[in-house]
Amino acid sequence: MGNTVKVGFFMTIALIVLGYLILKAEDIRLFEPEGERLEAEFADVAGLDDKSTVRMAGVRVGRVDGIRLEGTLAVVSLLMERPLQLTQGTRASIANLGLLGDKYVELVPGPASAPPLGPEDRIPGSAPASMDRVMSSLGDLGEDLQKVTGQLTGTDGPEGPIGRLIVNLEATSEQLRQILESNRDHLDTTMENFASASTTLATELPRVATQLEALLAEVREVVGENRGQLRSSLENIEQLTESLQSGVDSLNVVSARLANGEGTLGKLLTSDEAHDGLVATMDSIRGGVDNLSDTLGRVQKLELELAMEGWVTEQGDENYASFNLGLGTSSGHHYRLAVVDGPGDIEKRQTEVITTTDNEGNVTVETIETLKTEDDLKFSALLGVPLAGEFRAWTGLIETSFGVEVEYTPTPRWIFSFEAFEFDRPDDLEPHLRFTTGWRLSDRFYLVGGYDDFLTDDQASLFLGGGIRWSDDDLKYLMGSLPSF
Repeated sequence: MGNTVKVGFFMTIALIVLGYLILKAEDIRLFEPEGERLEAEFADVAGLDDKSTVRMAGVRVGRVDGIRLEGTLAVVSLLMERPLQLTQGTRASIANLGLLGDKYVELVPGPASAPPLGPEDRIPGSAPASMDRVMSSLGDLGEDLQKVTGQLTGTDGPEGPIGRLIVNLEATSEQLRQILESNRDHLDTTMENFASASTTLATELPRVATQLEALLAEVREVVGENRGQLRSSLENIEQLTESLQSGVDSLNVVSARLANGEGTLGKLLTSDEAHDGLVATMDSIRGGVDNLSDTLGRVQKLELELAMEGWVTEQGDENYASFNLGLGTSSGHHYRLAVVDGPGDIEKRQTEVITTTDNEGNVTVETIETLKTEDDLKFSALLGVPLAGEFRAWTGLIETSFGVEVEYTPTPRWIFSFEAFEFDRPDDLEPHLRFTTGWRLSDRFYLVGGYDDFLTDDQASLFLGGGIRWSDDDLKYLMGSLPSF
């Protein structure tokens, strides 16, 4: 190989190395695709050079590719080396790498929910205070400190605020000294009075304690002398308790008579005519629900609520379904009407009187009472009144039988209720009791569960289900959405 070839080969390698160094020094990337370009405007870019780095969260994401002046603002062209999802609200600032390091552009991204940054949008920028400005501020601070020091030492005279404050403190101190000097005799008298009062307390407190002990002894003696009267008072309380128990027994007798159909109210609860009238009334109510919804929508003092509910028992062979209509008033009273198709049949007592006359003219009267079971719909009609706290009491018909209910709503999502009805059941069965728990999944949907008829072993059952409800606002919206004909 000749010398010419060697020199040419060496020069080629040197040129390649020199070109690589130039490209690295100038941060020129020939074989990489050009990234996204952004523009940021600053009021001052002193110390920021072309080719400076662009960082976000301290990580290099691009470089400065040109700085130009538009009006009084400096516009910096930013060449991104990697794709970034920048949004409206992104800000730029000029920062230093360390105390005396190079300056670079720091990007602070905008909110993630904001729209993306457009190609024509400019990023607003801010620059840190320059060293000259900092030194000037430090000089001003030094002058202020020198003035304060002069006022404290008195070299500037008493004309300054601190000098006047010191003069005023000296005058006040002199006035306080004069007041103490002129009232020294009064202060001595006051201290002597305090000493005398302390001595009096030291001697009188034991005597007061002795008197209190004597008083307590007298109280114990009075209690001992009147022990018999206290015992009589307790006996009177026991008699009052017995009287209350007698009142409860009388209420049980009244409930039994109502269940047997005795009296006006009992006949109303057990007669077939009352049942048929109630069924007809419920049919009329169902037919007038639409008109009632329109009326309640215009009368803001009333709130209407519709609900459909269903649940299954643990045996799985008996299901429960109901359609409920609720009406609330501004006075706190609530009304509830419901049509129920649930477990258990409606039992009706039928009495038949047979009169026979034999050949001798003797008359025989025979009364036959039969219990007829019908699988019909049941109806509920209740009146609710608010009690203390989150409690509400209901009374009326529960599944075509007289009953009461207590409802507790600790939170808007949870509701607990206890129902008692069918107090006069055949075969001497216990009253029908039901405990229900409800939890609202949302404004319209809810879950229900509980324990039904738990006093009767062969009929006690757990149940679980759910329901859907429509409030007054929902009904107004549905009514307003119906097409007109």
